[in-house]
Amino acid sequence: MNRFITTTISSFALAAATACSALPPNLDTSLTHTSVGKKYVVTLQPPAGPVVVNQMHAWQVKLASPAGTPITHAQIKVDGGMPQHGHGLPTRPQVTRELPNGTYLIEGMKFSMTGWWEIKLAIDGSEGADKVTFNTVVPESAGR
Repeated sequence: MNRFITTTISSFALAAATACSALPPNLDTSLTHTSVGKKYVVTLQPPAGPVVVNQMHAWQVKLASPAGTPITHAQIKVDGGMPQHGHGLPTRPQVTRELPNGTYLIEGMKFSMTGWWEIKLAIDGSEGADKVTFNTVVPESAGR
């Protein structure tokens, strides 16, 4: 009887772990999105080199109006996490400076494990407040 219970619990745990690591079907990992309220077109620019787990890295965000005009002097707050694991980012990344042509530098990005992460941006700019979410996948090779 105990062997059956142990086997059932182990099988359940394995299934749960596998389900957590599987990517949702049709996960949109595109790097350009229109914000939820359609006020901004936002492009997320990951670092040029590979993202490595547990190392700090910087990203850039390019912000434009729907007509393509660069948006300057915006305030952008960064949040995110792993939806399948129920935890946020291990750091508090933030925009540290504005670059030319509606581009902003985000420093302090770090992923603590491989898998699917969301990067959420809350934008307050000339067109008003809006938000956008990007999906990114940190591959197994990034952990090595």
